[in-house]
Parts: sequence; structure tokens; C-alpha cells
Amino acid sequence: MAKLYFHYATMNAGKSTLLLQASYNYQERGMHTLLLVAGHYKRDDRGYISSRIGLEAEAELFGDGDDLLALVSEHHAHRGLHCVFVDEAQFLSEAQVWQLARVADRLGIPVMAYGLRTDFQGKLFTGSQALLALADELREVRTICRCGRKATMVVRLGADRKVAREGEQVAIGKEAYVSLCRRHWEEEMGRVTAEDLVGFAGG
Repeated sequence: MAKLYFHYATMNAGKSTLLLQASYNYQERGMHTLLLVAGHYKRDDRGYISSRIGLEAEAELFGDGDDLLALVSEHHAHRGLHCVFVDEAQFLSEAQVWQLARVADRLGIPVMAYGLRTDFQGKLFTGSQALLALADELREVRTICRCGRKATMVVRLGADRKVAREGEQVAIGKEAYVSLCRRHWEEEMGRVTAEDLVGFAGG
């Protein structure tokens, strides 16, 4: 039975690398996949999924209001899909997460969604909240904080390389984010007094 999967992590955990590798595994066996990425990540009006280690693949862009069930159904009718991969899934709407659930339930196509769980202020993204509620399986992709603990949060750095504590939820530019454990995130965000001078809070 096809399922909806949510692979979540902080920045720099290798989500896009895992997605591209999984898609390649399908294609290597003669199967067809559909790659989707949020419209924020377009280049020359085309969508791309790219990883920090240099892997890249073209992907179809999705934006607010797009019917993903209809989009997948069209592709499936044309060539028969074996899996759908969604990058930057935190930018999905709740309605789109339901549409992806129907892709699994009604079309019988597995859906692998990859994205961030929380933003730089520690709040759930809309898409992530819906995926946490609706996905059949949740899989954490782990990375580490500067202290060696598991990183579960991110901070955003401004142009001055100082931690931003306010601002819009979405600011595209992966180089502007750092993954931290909860303890060091609280220190950097000024929620508690920093106990060490490592990192940005002590700068």
C-alpha cells in the first residue's frame, strides 16, 4: 500500500541529497518519478533540486493554490509514475498535503516529502504541521549542533552575520541559516543567558 512519508530535519542535514539518491534508485530500475519543489527555488523560471555536494535535478515547481493531485494525475496518465518526491515540503499548504495524501490513497503512488520542521523562531511551518499530522511515516534526518548534540533548531543570520530574532518566516538563502541543538538555539535567540562564548551569542 502506498504511503505519504515526511522526512524532516534542520538545515544542512542532507535532505536534498537523500531525495535525489532515492529518485535515482527508482530511475535506475526503469521506474518513473516526479520531482516537485517549492516555487521559491526557481532558476530561469525552471525548478531545480540541488544539494550542497553538487547533485542536482530538474523539478516541477509548485506554488500556492496549485492542485497537486491533479498535477500528479496528469503525469501519471502520461507515463505511469512509481513515486513522487517533494522538496522544501514546509512550503506546502494544508490543502496540498491532503492532495498528496490522496495521491498515495487513491492513485496508489508513494509520496516522499522532505522539508524543515520549524522556522528560525522555533515555530512549525504550515506544510510541516500538516505533514506531521497526516503522514503515514515520519523520518528524522539528523545533523549535529556545534557542540556535538543533535541539532533540532535553526537560527537565521543577517548580512552582519548576527542572529536574527525577528522577521518574515521565509527568507530564501541557505547560507543564512545555522543548525543548533535546543540549548544553543535558546541562547542565540536571547531566551536564556549564554553559558559559553562559543558561537554567535558571545560574539
